[in-house]
Order: sequence, then structure tokens, then C-alpha cells
Amino acid sequence: MNPRNLAALSNSIFSSLGVAGAKNELGIEVNPDSRECLLLIDGMGAQLIEQFGAQFPIFSQLRELGNLKSHFPSTTATNLSSLGTGVLPGIHGMLGYTVRVPRSGEPGRLLNSLKWDERVDPLVWQKVPTLFQRAADQGIRVSHIAAKRYEGSGFTQAALRGAQYLGANQLPEIIENTVEAMGTSPSFSYVYINNLDHAGHEEGVGSEKWLSALAFVAELITGLRDRLPKGTRLWVTADHGMVNVGEKIILGQENSLMENVTLVGGEPRARHIYVREGAMRDTAAIWREFLGEKASIYTREEAIAHQLFGAETLIDSQERMGDVVVVAKSEMILIDPERIKEESKMVGHHGGLEEVEVEVPLLTHQR
Repeated sequence: MNPRNLAALSNSIFSSLGVAGAKNELGIEVNPDSRECLLLIDGMGAQLIEQFGAQFPIFSQLRELGNLKSHFPSTTATNLSSLGTGVLPGIHGMLGYTVRVPRSGEPGRLLNSLKWDERVDPLVWQKVPTLFQRAADQGIRVSHIAAKRYEGSGFTQAALRGAQYLGANQLPEIIENTVEAMGTSPSFSYVYINNLDHAGHEEGVGSEKWLSALAFVAELITGLRDRLPKGTRLWVTADHGMVNVGEKIILGQENSLMENVTLVGGEPRARHIYVREGAMRDTAAIWREFLGEKASIYTREEAIAHQLFGAETLIDSQERMGDVVVVAKSEMILIDPERIKEESKMVGHHGGLEEVEVEVPLLTHQR
């Protein structure tokens, strides 16, 4: 497991602020002004910045600290949970975009981590105290600046609880709220935007809409760099990159991939497949025979043994995980037959283990 990931980054930043139990895994220097601002750009993969970032001067004006790697799956729910808690997915249990709720009947129901389900208590589903909570308990001002619609959401409560939420939808408001939040010391602000991710899903990486979203990102970074209080250290990173779709395979359409399958979770590049009792190994064999080198396929036991979700996989995570976990390679996606229209129209995808998906930048600037 690569130690340079979002869990390590958040641990290191909070360690530099003196939070008890946080480990400085990245070896970052202590900021004597004790003001830390972390900006996370959803979908801003390192390779994408290498390819398109030269159009925007700010990316060359920040200090590069070497890339981080996304946790698996390379998707928002999993990686923001690791950022918020400082632990790996096998411990916090947020194993993907959708996973089955244990003991929810047959075939069971899926929990969409980003849209949530009022029947699921977020504090029970994700039990690990967040670094935000731990820092606030020690007297550090902790703020969360993101779109107003996410305040109080199930996902925010599960993965990012403990911060003062400062909702902001427009660029000037995002900057103003962040500047205000960093006005005291010690302080930590987490700033999140997903314009780039949305543009990539809708029209693809490199599209006019995506480049317009990247211009917004550049303007936001520049504004924060220029406006944050003196002594603030700005960090810029992402949760994953993105690949434009190539081959599309609809599960069960002119193939036997839905044989034994009772429920399809995850997302098109990282599937949790739930099967009838006793059919796990047979199902894995069917998928391997059909997909060959197009995907990596693990039974639940194999996924745990390969430490796909980290060195430790708690029982809660084991119960949520697919009986078979399928990771698409190259530019292929695996479409749920129940969601053909929604999944097939998306151009950009992520979740897998290709470098373009998992390599994320780590940039910094000291005010």
C-alpha cells in the first residue's frame, strides 16, 4: 500500500498542528503560524494537470511535492472518507460509490454514499472519529467550505463531521469564507469543489466544458493564494483522476456476466458484484473467462488478501464488500443493466487503478 495517499496527507497536516495521535507520515515541516488550508479539487488527476495545466500559470507557480495516490476505489466517497478520518478504506468502510447494506433483505439494497439513505445512520455506518473532530476538540478552529447543498448530508456527517460548515456556491463566496475561516490561529480549513469532476463526467477530459472548469479551478487557487491571511499554508490536491470511456460492456447483454448475480454495486470501473449463496467462485470464474485481461477480478477473500482496501479490513467492511470485486482496465467500463442510460451517457469515468485515475498532485504555497 503506497503510504503517499490522502489519509497520510491529512494525518501529516493535523500532526503539524499538534493533534494528538496524528502521524506526520509525509514528514512535512511545522508551520509556526499554525494556519493550514487544504483545497481538494474533485477529479483533478496529476496526469491531467501535466497535459493541460500549462494553459494556466498558477500550476507552475505552486511548489510541487510529488504526487499522491488515490485509495481504491479511485472514487470520491472512498477518498474523501480517508482524508477525513486519516485511515484506509478497509477501516472506515466507505468502499465505493454504492455498496450493499448488510442484512437489508434479498437481494438487499444499495447505499449510495454520496446521496445517502435516511434509513442508515451515518455515525453508525462510519464510526471512526474524524481528524476534524479530534482537532476541534483540541481547540483548533476547523472549517469546511463547500457547496451549500452538502451541509448536513449523510456523507458529510459520516466522513467529514466535526468542522464548522461554511456553505458557498460562487467563487467570490468560496474565497471570502475561506479567508474569514483562516483569520484565527491555530486553524484548518478544508475547501472542496467538484466542477471539474462534473464536467469530465458529462463531456470528457479535455472538452471545452472541462477546460472551462479547469479555468475556474485556476482562478480559485490564484484567489486563495493571493487573499489568504499571512502565515497560511495552502495545500492543493485531488481525490482521483479520470479516463474518457472506450469500450462499453453491458452486464448480461450478449454475455453471461449476470449469471448468479443478485445485485450490482460500485461504479462502471470498480464493481461490487453480489451473488447468490455459494456462487462466488463460479461467478469469478465466469467473469475471468469472459473479460480476460480487460479487468482484474477478485473474490472477497482475494480482495482482502491483496489488501485492495488497505492492510486491515474490518468485519463491517467485509460485510459490505462485493462477493466479487471487478476492476476495469484501460478505458473499459462495465455498465449495470439497471442503469444503462445514466452510466452509458457519461464520457469521463474513474474508480479503477490506471495511473491516470490514481495519480493526484500535491501542490503547496506558503503565504
